[in-house]
Amino acid sequence: MSILQVNKLKKSFDQLQVLKQISFDVDKNDVIAVIGPSGSGKSTMLRSLIHLEEIDGGSIAVHDEFLVNEGIYSSPKQIKQITSRMGMVFQHFNLFPHLTVVENLEIAPKLLKDGNAQKNRKASLELLEKVGLSDKADVLPAKLSGGQKQRVAIARALMRKPDILLFDEPTSALDPELTGEVLTVIKDLAKERMTMIIVTHEMDFARDVANKVLFMDNGEIVESGNPLEVLVHPKMERTKKFLNRTSL
Repeated sequence: MSILQVNKLKKSFDQLQVLKQISFDVDKNDVIAVIGPSGSGKSTMLRSLIHLEEIDGGSIAVHDEFLVNEGIYSSPKQIKQITSRMGMVFQHFNLFPHLTVVENLEIAPKLLKDGNAQKNRKASLELLEKVGLSDKADVLPAKLSGGQKQRVAIARALMRKPDILLFDEPTSALDPELTGEVLTVIKDLAKERMTMIIVTHEMDFARDVANKVLFMDNGEIVESGNPLEVLVHPKMERTKKFLNRTSL
């Protein structure tokens, strides 16, 4: 059953067309890896799903409710309701530096008056335990490593129990030795059947964790399928050239 439908997305920045007729569906429990060269439109596509970028044409629907339908957006109230079903983890963490780790997790429900303080504290501490950071609850982000910051960002994205979790290159800002701890958390979420879309340059990770892979180039989905089809036996020449430049 599709919980996210994306149909013919188009997006331009001035004269540069960065998304060209992007279409795909996401089923419940899917882990979709989005791969491709820099500048291929991966991050713009991901940001469009959660209304951090406005598209010029096409449709996005979550649970059959349209965020945007043929380029026309729903009301602000509906947009807020629909995007609340998705969580986003950014490349550069985007933690509030003046708030402790646990306060970073609780800021969104607090501002949205979602739940009481006791309930939110219980949920935030449980999520910090889940990502292996129970001992960092009262620490400021400046005292954390990059890997720890990203794990906090994942826990924060999970606070509102999203139906879909979006990751925009979650390890690209990390040193290699810190990448593994973040990928482990994402792998654990995959085992728990969390629905995820992950823009990544980690080909081994995409092969091992995703059940679907989208290869994007020049604003288009060039090839899609399961990891074996796309990463091991690609059909398209553009996919083959890209994979030849990376290590599997």
